Amino acid sequence: MKNSVLDDSVEICVEQLRKQSVIAYPTEAVFGLGCDPDSETAVLQLLALKQRPVEKGLILIASDYQQLEPYISDRELSVAQRERMFASWPGPVTWVVPATSQTPRWLTGRFDSLAVRVSNHPDVQQLCRAFGKPVVSTSANLSGLEPCRSSEEVRQQFGADFPVLEGKTGGRLNPSEIRDVISGEQIRKG
Repeated sequence: MKNSVLDDSVEICVEQLRKQSVIAYPTEAVFGLGCDPDSETAVLQLLALKQRPVEKGLILIASDYQQLEPYISDRELSVAQRERMFASWPGPVTWVVPATSQTPRWLTGRFDSLAVRVSNHPDVQQLCRAFGKPVVSTSANLSGLEPCRSSEEVRQQFGADFPVLEGKTGGRLNPSEIRDVISGEQIRKG
């Protein structure tokens, strides 16, 4: 069954992404803020909203691994590392992987790596498929406030006209686990 509210919302959000705007969308645990990862203007706007320094780097969220390939150096991964990563996807595990030399610094920050995730959230899947590539993903909250868990909370923090993909979070309590694909070490507990 088609959900016309969600379909309309996806269409509006994709249009905003193409206009280099920042949007909010539900993820596995909280709402995320996202934008076109290839637009320096959009990423800097997102970082300003979050009051987040560019040096920290960002996460890309995608509907499938192929969407992430232009940004990561897949050839640097061993079969075992790739298998470990694929075993957790799609799902709420973010992996820090080697970035290509072409991946913009506004995504990697001070690192030569990039945090990436193939989400199992159906709304994220639909958004990334409709946009045709991954989107930046960071929690939707202003500095010092709790991450938003509903579209109403997004509008309270960011304003009534902020573009939001209508939907519900996946119900997880904690944001995604973050692991290093090379060492296997856990960076953030999920």
